[in-house]
Amino acid sequence: MNRLHAKEYKEAGITDPDLIASYEVCRELNASHGKTYYLATLLLPPGKRPYVHALYGFARYADEIVDDLDSTLSDQEKADWLKTWGEAFMADVQSGESSDPVCRAVVHTVRRWEIPLDLFDAFLHSMTMDLTVTEYKTFDDLYEYVYGSAAVIGLQMLPILEPTDPQAYVYAKDLGVAFQLANFIRDVNEDLDRGRVYLPLDELERFGVTRADLEKRELTENLKAALRHQIDRVRRLDEQSRAGIEMLHPSSRDCINAARILYCGIANKVEEIDFEVFKKRARVSPRTKFWVAFPAWRHARKARREFGPGNVEGINPA
Repeated sequence: MNRLHAKEYKEAGITDPDLIASYEVCRELNASHGKTYYLATLLLPPGKRPYVHALYGFARYADEIVDDLDSTLSDQEKADWLKTWGEAFMADVQSGESSDPVCRAVVHTVRRWEIPLDLFDAFLHSMTMDLTVTEYKTFDDLYEYVYGSAAVIGLQMLPILEPTDPQAYVYAKDLGVAFQLANFIRDVNEDLDRGRVYLPLDELERFGVTRADLEKRELTENLKAALRHQIDRVRRLDEQSRAGIEMLHPSSRDCINAARILYCGIANKVEEIDFEVFKKRARVSPRTKFWVAFPAWRHARKARREFGPGNVEGINPA
């Protein structure tokens, strides 16, 4: 473990070697699979970063069960595995201990910050939906999935970010949904490979596009118009969410604002490749990430000097 990570655990008051090892598993999952998310996390005070890594590790591990687990398993077997793992996690939170290499840190985070367990129930429900639902007729239908797969991630993080107004929870949901919808727009081709369509079918039909048209993987003017409609929703949610960032502890704002710019910026990149989602992958370039992250890092350091790091040891320190 390098000095930076050791400093994070020291400032968080995390000293147990087994617990640190679990947090390190989660941090490595974040660093490997969520590079943009990981970059944004580095803008938080060091003592808060391990907790955010833990939440990401939980989400990523569950996602891997659904999408990347041994391909010889059926969807039902994956669903059974996910159910068993989720039930064990809930029991571990109640007991305060876990032997699972990922869940040990998550249990500690949940108890330390008093994160509501219903948010994890909703997340696991959405992960199970990925094994049983392949399309969504309306946005309201899709929202059931998106709430659990994305909105609750923001809600889980909020206690760590220390909101100053209850309205921040509404804005956090909006931002989480915007992140997920931007990914859906970018990943149309990849999701089709998995047999899934996350764009509401009735909205596609409004522009003369059917699921069968999507599966031809041919870009048409109708599909461009349908994708532009989805991008407009991302931008509306992005705009709505900005007020919520000002409702966070000053030391947390730059992290979330940087994540907002980079994740919602995926929608801009789809436009820049002229909506060619079947042949190209819209990416926020490393150069762009640097020009967002560097001034945010300087501003975040200034905020910590002026306002302190906030409560880095949680609501109910262990």
